[in-house]
Amino acid sequence: MRIGVVGAGKVGKLRAESVKSISELELVGVLEQAPELADAAVTGTGALATSDMDAFLGKNPEIVIISTPPHTHRELAEKAFSAGAHVLCEKPLAHSVEDGRAMVDAANKADRRLATGFNFRYYPFVKVVREAVDRGQIGKITHVRAFGGHNGLHNFSAEWQYKMPHSGGGAMMDIGIHITDLARYFLNDIVQVSGVMSETVWNVDGSEDNAMAVFRNPEGVPASYHATWYEWKGYRTWIEVYGDKGMARGAYAPMQSLIITRDETGRTRKKRRFFPEVRVREKLKSWQATALLSFEEELRDFVAKIRHGYDAPLADGHDGLRALEVSEAVRESTRSGQTVHLEPLGRMA
Repeated sequence: MRIGVVGAGKVGKLRAESVKSISELELVGVLEQAPELADAAVTGTGALATSDMDAFLGKNPEIVIISTPPHTHRELAEKAFSAGAHVLCEKPLAHSVEDGRAMVDAANKADRRLATGFNFRYYPFVKVVREAVDRGQIGKITHVRAFGGHNGLHNFSAEWQYKMPHSGGGAMMDIGIHITDLARYFLNDIVQVSGVMSETVWNVDGSEDNAMAVFRNPEGVPASYHATWYEWKGYRTWIEVYGDKGMARGAYAPMQSLIITRDETGRTRKKRRFFPEVRVREKLKSWQATALLSFEEELRDFVAKIRHGYDAPLADGHDGLRALEVSEAVRESTRSGQTVHLEPLGRMA
């Protein structure tokens, strides 16, 4: 399949590398406003490096991967759909619910696939938890706990990454959008949201630096959620899924997991993993090596979805849209002090 990549910054370059690593795919173009970044992204290929959208679409990509600031996603996706391409869009899906919904509508109208780049679903710490749940090791899910945070603005290289309106918000739209998706990944959906957010440390107007919430799925199963920009211990994220027969926890960084199961007598057994291969790889090549592997798996699944209808664990447009809706619901709940109710949202057709 012919693949085009829009945006060749830190993440976009990795997206282009993921295309190059899959033999059945051909990188045909990179759209980027900075010529040196575009040229670097197409190194070793015959792909077009350009800043012109028409020239880029003229290469007839079958899939367009969007890795640009959130406020640009809608226009780029709509143009790609109009040209007949499927779209894999970096998280967050958009900088607003309105734009996210428009992207879903555009995909449906064009009868094209839309995927959201929630690549944490492909990280080993999440895979271990998913496997434990799917195998029934922890029994019926009773509740979920999800956390994501880092220590603030010095982690960002550009203002659009944390300032409104381009970012769409703060911690909830940054690391928190991954955490929202992971909570929903195990709840299957989120239809009730009650939360509080604040701007008390970094004081960036419109960009919350802390958000805490309780989500519920249609069956009433709850999840606790916390996204923050003042996790002073550094970058941390974890997901815990509890059941009536045990629990499964996955965490990063560093990568690790814990499965606890109980037998009929009530005795518990623990199984820990520390993923030394991941730690060594990141020591030698940085976190980008782990991200690249997840991008490759995600892209393979998107191709399989297009060709054969293969679904899990790929996140589609509805997954991206619901994450935006949940983030907005936390803001609304903060203002009103009330629980916000959302209509159930399943998978895209």
